[in-house]
Amino acid sequence: MNNNNIMQQVDYITASRWRRFWAGLIDASIAMAITIPLMNYLNVWDLAKEGSIPLGTSIKLFLFSWIIFFIIHGYLLKKYAQTVGKKLLGISIASLDGEKPDLWLLIVKRYLPVALVPNIPFVGSLLLIVDVLFIFRKDKRCIHDFIAGTKVVNFSANKARQSDLHT
Repeated sequence: MNNNNIMQQVDYITASRWRRFWAGLIDASIAMAITIPLMNYLNVWDLAKEGSIPLGTSIKLFLFSWIIFFIIHGYLLKKYAQTVGKKLLGISIASLDGEKPDLWLLIVKRYLPVALVPNIPFVGSLLLIVDVLFIFRKDKRCIHDFIAGTKVVNFSANKARQSDLHT
């Protein structure tokens, strides 16, 4: 079996909204457990109360967050197209034709836009909410899935279906 073709010869099963939700919550919890202490150290909360976080502080926080994200999830993303949360819940990212997406595609088209959007004044947070709400479409693809040309699939169920095909 070709490791790059996640769903070889089968119609793949899209991951449920709940699995995606819980995987995202796991990943967000990991990120918060690491990032909140840094925010305390950089005094971000007090700076935000004063109305402005200096650009240098924002850049440090952004870069640190990305470095930590790839330390935690980089190997799984490269090898399996999964984050820790996705791995725990048996789901993974696949291209529309079932291939495992290239890591750089995931970084540039899937994760970077989501990381940059909150920085758009006035509408950034709203755009993130709209992105997530797209999961309620019939195909369960968020806006970041459309940008990257991906969808999230139930890796465990699809792997079992592949085994059935080869027996």
